[in-house]
Amino acid sequence: MVRTVFLRRSTASVAVMLLLFLGPCFAQDGVANKVDTFVESEMQKQRIPGVSLAVVQDGKIVLAKGYGYANLEHQVRVKPETIFQSGSMGKQFTATAVMMLVEEGKINLDERVSKYLGEVPEAWQSITVRHLLTHTSGLTDYPDDFDFRRDYTEDELLKRAQAITPAFKPGEKWQYSNLGYVTLGILIHKVSGKFYGDLLQERIFKPLGMTTARIISEADIIPNRAAGYHLVKNELKNQNWVSPTLNTTADGALYFTVLDLAKWDAALYGEKVLKKASLGQMWTPVKLNNNRSFDYGFGWGLSQINGHRIIEHGGAWQGFTSYIARYADDKLTVIVLDNLAGGNCGKIARHVASFYNPELAHRPIPDKEPQVTASVNDLLQKLAQGTANQDSFTTDARAEFFPARAERTSRLLKSLGQLEKVELVEHSERDGLQVYGYQLSYQKGSRFFEVSLTKENKVAELSFSDDF
Repeated sequence: MVRTVFLRRSTASVAVMLLLFLGPCFAQDGVANKVDTFVESEMQKQRIPGVSLAVVQDGKIVLAKGYGYANLEHQVRVKPETIFQSGSMGKQFTATAVMMLVEEGKINLDERVSKYLGEVPEAWQSITVRHLLTHTSGLTDYPDDFDFRRDYTEDELLKRAQAITPAFKPGEKWQYSNLGYVTLGILIHKVSGKFYGDLLQERIFKPLGMTTARIISEADIIPNRAAGYHLVKNELKNQNWVSPTLNTTADGALYFTVLDLAKWDAALYGEKVLKKASLGQMWTPVKLNNNRSFDYGFGWGLSQINGHRIIEHGGAWQGFTSYIARYADDKLTVIVLDNLAGGNCGKIARHVASFYNPELAHRPIPDKEPQVTASVNDLLQKLAQGTANQDSFTTDARAEFFPARAERTSRLLKSLGQLEKVELVEHSERDGLQVYGYQLSYQKGSRFFEVSLTKENKVAELSFSDDF
């Protein structure tokens, strides 16, 4: 019927019809050109050798492209088929494996881990599987004296983790813990009888057609594998070597292409991997013992921009960084993989998303409380100088922020130079707190800053993230 109507139209009408049909293609090309310009510019600024990027809409790839070099020594270009390391982006797969075992009745999220791991130290007695998944167990990260060049058995890794005194009681706080996810991998092995990487291959990668997704191996011959790099005194160097064991742990030791991850993204809209109820649990903010929530689920970070939900996670490991941002309500996903330690994939992903939907960009909103912005400006200046008044923080925030995090924040802000502009871009209420989001413009860059204030205007939470 459409063809009949089309053939009866005049030449002018045909031209109009052609424009109607081709218009979306031209628009898509225009967006792609903007993406190219931005990505290439950002790679130059950050000194990133290579980037692979995919934009997925409604589970279908609308853009998949490589930029720069996968291997500098051999001058091999990046393409969508180039394989990068996942870093902590791999945690969502560990969490999914756990939830598969939950659905089968083999794991209970609120069961103490001692049921699955056997004898544990006294300090671990109250830790549950849920605590490990949500980074609320109190477990810390790899200690400073950890030997990344030693091959450990799983039992040795578990003993090493158990020898470290937890930083707080389970459920009391949120603190990112790679060792918590290393422990989950060991737990999966004990419960299922299978190495967690084999379980992923059997239950996720093969069924979804993720043909190049796998555990890292530097010994195997792997076509299209990128080399990882880091900057040393402003000069690119090859990635540092780690032991084979530490490239197989469940805190994020996987290989992916953006094409693999596009298939993964598409599967998350249905029930190919998990039931919707299970996915819902994974994407729900964790509730702490004090009934306040933190924007992290099971292997996924949770946020929003202008009312649009974001389910996201980044990764960094051995000369690579990664980022996946799923704008769930918009059914838009941006995946970025690069081969530079310290590369800012998150910034690239968020900017690219805003090209496809301008509502996904931070914009200034009317500032109805200039006195709050003025106090935030003052706080930022003092944070940079290392002179922030601890009495302006709540008791919990003071204990969490000072002195270590305050010192790191001071170093970060000093590195950015003079603070030039503070713009309000978000304001909401959460858990009885007033939450303000600001776009900060510094002499040498910009950051997004979020601060949560009590009724007494005390700082309950604060965070910096890469600029949008």
